Formats: sequence, structure tokens, C-alpha cells
Amino acid sequence: MEHDAKTTVLIASVGRYEGQEVAVCGWVMHKRSSGRVRFLVIRDGTGVIQATLVKGETPDNVFDEYAKLSQESSVAIFGQVRKEPRATGGYELLASGIKIFQVAAPFPITPKEHGVGFLMDRRHLWLRSSRQWAILRIRHAVIRAARRFFDDRGFSLLDAPILTPSSCEGTTTLFETDYFGEHRAYLSQSGQLYMEAGAMALGRVYCCGPTFRAEKSKTRRHLAEFWMIEPEVAFADLDTVMDLAEALVCAVVSEVLEQRGPELDVLERDRRKLEAIRPPFPRISYDDALRRVRQAGEEISWGQDLGGGHETIISGQFDKPVLIHRYPIGAKAFYMKSDPQRPEVALCVDMLAPEGYGEIIGGGQREDDVRRLKEKIQEAGLPLKDFQWYVELRQYGSVPHAGFGLGIERTVAWICGIDHVRETIAFPRLLDRLYP
Repeated sequence: MEHDAKTTVLIASVGRYEGQEVAVCGWVMHKRSSGRVRFLVIRDGTGVIQATLVKGETPDNVFDEYAKLSQESSVAIFGQVRKEPRATGGYELLASGIKIFQVAAPFPITPKEHGVGFLMDRRHLWLRSSRQWAILRIRHAVIRAARRFFDDRGFSLLDAPILTPSSCEGTTTLFETDYFGEHRAYLSQSGQLYMEAGAMALGRVYCCGPTFRAEKSKTRRHLAEFWMIEPEVAFADLDTVMDLAEALVCAVVSEVLEQRGPELDVLERDRRKLEAIRPPFPRISYDDALRRVRQAGEEISWGQDLGGGHETIISGQFDKPVLIHRYPIGAKAFYMKSDPQRPEVALCVDMLAPEGYGEIIGGGQREDDVRRLKEKIQEAGLPLKDFQWYVELRQYGSVPHAGFGLGIERTVAWICGIDHVRETIAFPRLLDRLYP
């Protein structure tokens, strides 16, 4: 940089340089003037800082540069860092120099109210707003905390394929594509089946990646492309993964509270609700859940899976996530193991986030008996040949094993306290949205 400042710093770390001359590179969020004092508010992706220009103290040529700058103009600001409790972040730059990279064209997203469609068409620019910045920073913290949680517990990261030859969660929600003109391939609905293979080799594994569901749904909880983190554990049962899921969610929320306070403030999130997320979590059976739904006046038959409205009723009764276990076997996927004490129910669990956010985790114990697994595949109407490799996992040293999947977007929506998952991923893919 062409200036006396010797150090270019990130806004998040300016407090370490109090009293020193530094350079900050970023974009102009907004500006204001009170005559002889002019203010530029600059963001760089790590935070926001106010640059102050004072007539008579700031060089005249620098003071005059202020007039050229529009919203989103890209600049380097040089100046001395000083403490300013009234400023965002507690520090400001007393500007002594400005380098302009580009004076931006008039920015289409203004402080006035815009419709969702308008903003989604300009998602590439909407990401620059304080709200979207905060949500995506929290998303990063959620994924980082989850991966650290598993890494610290002896899990190995194993990447699952995105292109698969068969269904995992049902054939009606598959995205299909041609595979070199020879075969049909599908976008993965889950990495779980491959994690089961990994668990038989490495003991404890997890994947973190995109999954796809061709559901024609427009609810606030659904995306066509979303991310999951999916652990699988050998020599484990349903109780093992319920304990693991509870510990994971506590660790994730704790890290967000510790590391993303400013972002939670931007979203005006009530931290007390997140601070209540401590073990133990309530655990109820599917039968108990049904009673609660019926007591709320909703009709539901035994054997039905819980819908979004039912989940909202149940999760609204707790201030912590609630684990619902042992759903009817017919309501769950073919790979779920039946409860030996009660064969009509599966050894499975869903975790519902509080405040009406619904399911954020689904998982359970897998069928480890080769004969019974073959029967379940056929009962589900799936071609056995497509799952031959999966069946073989039960022929060579089969063991009890279990796992789950945590949906990143739903978890982020709950932690942020926002209404719709479309804001929890940089470029959402929805039933009516494939652009940009």
C-alpha cells in the first residue's frame, strides 16, 4: 500500500493495534457528515469499523476523497487506531489516507424495504448485508464446531460420493442424471450408507457435505440442496447416538455463544434461549409424542410419521431440544433396526429444536442382520442388486452400529432465530429458485 502505514490488518483484530498506524481494506457500508467531521463505515468480512475524517486534522486531499465514495466502493483506509466506546467494535480509525480501488455504481439494495423475490434475485449482492453476514458467519461456526467435536472424539472424516447408483431415502425424491450414456445416476440423498462402510473400516467416521432431495415443497424448512454432517459409529446402539447427538448440539451452541456474540447481536437473537441448551435433553417415545399432539387437538393415527405441524406442537412444549425415539417401523427407512422388545417400532430417533423449529437430527441403530436387511430392502420395493455392496457389509464381521445426520441449515435457522432456511446457505436451491 502506498502510505506510511506499515501493517494491513483485519477489522476483527484492530484492537491489538491501538495507537498504531495501520491500513484496513474493505467496502463502504455507509457514510455520514456533520460538516467538519466526516465518517466512513467500512466492512471487510471480519467486522465493521468507523473511519473518522476531521477537517484540519485529516490532510485536505484525503478529506475531499469522501465526496467521491458511494455505497460498496472498495477502499484502503490508513490511519491510527484509537479506542472509541461509542463506535461499533469499540475502535475507530483516525484517517490519514485513502486509496480508492473502485467507486461503485449505485447499489441496487438500499436501506428501504425490499421483497424477498427482489432480494433473492440479487442474492450475490444481498450477502453483503449485515444480517446475511451474521447468519453465514454463524453457519461457519456451526460447521467448525461440529467438525472439531468429532475430530476430538477419534472420528475420521470420510467423504461420501455425491453421484450414487441408487436411492437411500426413497425413490420419489431423487434427482436423476445420465452417467456417460451407460447408466442412470442420482444426486445423493445422504452419505449414511457409505459411512456405514467406513465405520466397518475405521470404527468412527463422519462426512460433511451436500445432499439433495427433489421434494416439491415450499415450506420454510425445505431446500432442494442442503448440507448434513453425518457420523456413524461401530459397536454402538440407539442410546449411544442419542448421547452423541445431545453432546454435539450442546457443543455447537456453546461455541456459537462464545465466538459469535456480535453476529447474534446483529440478529437480535435472545441469547438466554441458547444459554438454556444444556444436557440433559428430554427424551420421549413416539407414543408419548402422539399423545401430546392429540391433546393439542390434532388428529393423527398410530403409524403416521410426524409432520411439520406436529413437530411444532411438540417442540413448543420444551425449552431444549427434545429427542423422540422408537417410531413405527413403517414410518422409517428400510435400514432402521426393529426393537427386539417391540418389533413394530424402530430403534430410531429424531431431535426437534425448541421454539417450533422442528427436526434438526434424524438417525438411529442400523439393521445389522443380513437376512432381515434383505427382507427389508425387498419390502421397500427396492432392487436388491443395487444394494448388494451394502448387504455385504453384514456378511463380513457385522456388528451393531448406529449414526445420525444433522441438517446444517435447519440448525443454523434455529440458532439464529430466523424464519426460513433460505437465508442459512449462501445460494439456496428451492422449488422455484435456481438463480443465481
